[in-house]
Amino acid sequence: MVCGGFACSKNALCALNVVYMTDVINASWWVMSNKTRDELERSFDCCGLFNLTTLYQQDYDFCTAICKNQSPTCQMCGEKFLKHSDEALKILGGVGLFFSFTEILGVWLAMRFRNQKDPRANPSAFL
Repeated sequence: MVCGGFACSKNALCALNVVYMTDVINASWWVMSNKTRDELERSFDCCGLFNLTTLYQQDYDFCTAICKNQSPTCQMCGEKFLKHSDEALKILGGVGLFFSFTEILGVWLAMRFRNQKDPRANPSAFL
């Protein structure tokens, strides 16, 4: 699908967002230290990032999450990270919309009331 100008559909933008988030998560996963990966796997109760490379099996073998002991397969951390980041971005979008609308309201109120005359002022005064 080719997107040009404002012709992009909501689904295309959402798919682009998921692809971008997958790339960001994938790039940051391989930069992390093993200790940080272990802490994330334990706190999110998942193993490995995405099943995209041969390194996934190595990640899965060294996983210390609780789910690995309870069941033969664990959910991949990449899926949980995407779900968590999607929820966080929705909340941040709502907060951003709230503040943008209050700012627009403030600008409208400032333009509406800025040139009003003071009723207590002397009417014969120039300023």
